[in-house]
Amino acid sequence: MAEITIKRVYDPYEEADGYRVLVDRLWPRGIKKEDAHLSAWEKEVAPSSELRKSFNHKPELFGIFREKYLIELCTQTDKIHKMEELYEISKKQKLTLLYAAKDTVNNHAIVLLEELLRKVK
Repeated sequence: MAEITIKRVYDPYEEADGYRVLVDRLWPRGIKKEDAHLSAWEKEVAPSSELRKSFNHKPELFGIFREKYLIELCTQTDKIHKMEELYEISKKQKLTLLYAAKDTVNNHAIVLLEELLRKVK
């Protein structure tokens, strides 16, 4: 059974995180690459720059952002391919999606997690 979780990239590294993949388009501020302990950086699965900028981390826009991001995840070939790769990894080992947003409730990693878990079922 696939185990997929999310975590802020600023949270401490734990060996139990398994395969750690950064799912942000931009590199997080203040983090050195060696300190991130990444297995991969999958920019392709992140929301488009236009969508990210229109959301601008405003909680009141999260519902609209979520809908548009789901459309991107289900219609853009590069995102579909990366999601399939992540799903396959999750079948072999724990997968931790890393994101930089301060808001732990209204962010794209949650949407991505939900979509990956939907594939599992």
